[in-house]
Amino acid sequence: MAQERRRHKRLDLEVSVELERLDEGGVTTLKYATVNVVDISKSGVGFTSNEVLEVGSFYDVKLQIWTKEVINAVVEIVRRSKQEDGAYSYGSSFVGMPETDSLKIEIYQIFNEFS
Repeated sequence: MAQERRRHKRLDLEVSVELERLDEGGVTTLKYATVNVVDISKSGVGFTSNEVLEVGSFYDVKLQIWTKEVINAVVEIVRRSKQEDGAYSYGSSFVGMPETDSLKIEIYQIFNEFS
């Protein structure tokens, strides 16, 4: 049995969001990508998209969570793999998020473990 290497448990979340590309110096550009979020943890978010995003690139994201609150964060694309249907599956890490938003994810995770 493979050992779990994740630091934070993934929670299912099905929403569509638009990522806004951040270029050098944290400047946002008009390069947007629409993605379908499949899961989230305190450390990152997994999603699928038909668009090719570069591993190592950064995006600004506004993500509506279960409570209907919106989390503002910056993510770095850390993994990309092509699916059988031609879409891409991505893993991203949060590299910039207010502590209060991180706590919202953590509290929801704890709540889910005991419900």
